[in-house]
Amino acid sequence: MRLLTTLLTGLAAALLLSPPAGAFETRATAAYVLDQTTGTVLLSKNPDMPLPPASMSKLMTLNMLFEALRDGRVTLDTQFSVSTKAKEMGGSTMFLDEQDRPRVEDLIKGIIVQSGNDACVVVAEGLAGTEEAFARLMTERAQALGMTQSTFANASGWPHPNQRMSMKDLAILANRLITEFPEYYGYFSLTEFGYDERAPKNRFNRNPLLSLGIGADGLKTGHTEEAGYGLVGSARQGDRRVILVISGLSSAQERAEEGERIVNWAFRQFVQKTVVEKGTRLATAPVWLGDARAVGVIAGEDIELLVPALLQEKVNAKVTYTSPLEAPIAAGQPIATLEVEMPGMETVEVPLVAEQAVARGGFLPRLRTAAEVLLRKLIGEAQALN
Repeated sequence: MRLLTTLLTGLAAALLLSPPAGAFETRATAAYVLDQTTGTVLLSKNPDMPLPPASMSKLMTLNMLFEALRDGRVTLDTQFSVSTKAKEMGGSTMFLDEQDRPRVEDLIKGIIVQSGNDACVVVAEGLAGTEEAFARLMTERAQALGMTQSTFANASGWPHPNQRMSMKDLAILANRLITEFPEYYGYFSLTEFGYDERAPKNRFNRNPLLSLGIGADGLKTGHTEEAGYGLVGSARQGDRRVILVISGLSSAQERAEEGERIVNWAFRQFVQKTVVEKGTRLATAPVWLGDARAVGVIAGEDIELLVPALLQEKVNAKVTYTSPLEAPIAAGQPIATLEVEMPGMETVEVPLVAEQAVARGGFLPRLRTAAEVLLRKLIGEAQALN
């Protein structure tokens, strides 16, 4: 068995348009931009560096609460008590006190719009008893979701040496909130909320993208002295959705400018193309011990890729599979991978499937295969002697 690669010059040519697209230079310390529709990473700068997430880590608190809603442990009308610890939280708050019994829905709005640190403590204590226990659950859940650079010491993002997330982890989390909890995702686009008409100066969503008319509908800002200004944002235009995560900006204004700049770049500098139609044969792979000696390698579905709108550098496209494939093989069975490499972007991998079924061969195919193996062995020994 060996890994076999087939270069696809025709497919590469189909991706080439005319003049080149320049790489995007961001002022953020770290950034990660994902085209959610195709799963294409458009920008990656220090993506795996664990950084202080500030209030952006509240997204994990919301994920835990959404999971509790989905599991039926709470409802939107469930009321939580407010502890003295929650009341005394500094920074951005809902201005809750011990006499309040906020509903889960109020807490969701308070966390998203007001960035309520007190609301996060209320949720943590309501779901896990203590904020410390909740933080441990957050860390365990993050690891299970593939957020390997995330650790939590609290529910709010309050500065702590063990409160860390990477930009890629935050993008994974944002993607999950959008895809797994569509019934609650609409809360992220709220621009104003004040619990019981309190906090008139802290009732407006800090997300600078929501009012720009660029399709933005989430998710969360963050700021501490250590972390600088950060943003987890998402915008949808037409059939495409883009998720962006940036951190380390020097001011709220710079964060707003950089967020808008990235959204405009992501939608205007990339186009979605169908580069291979369903059923197109891209390669032929040899088969071991089958009633046929080869099988076609095809696209099981239309293959759509996001490509730079202005591109002239070389594109590498190849089909990779383990050769020879061993029978039996079912029609439509994944047997290979299409790998497309474009300048400045991560390699895109798409599964390819068998064009037709190949049954395991009977006596004659097995005899033929044995003879071929023996012949190759004899030729190899003869060459070694020479």
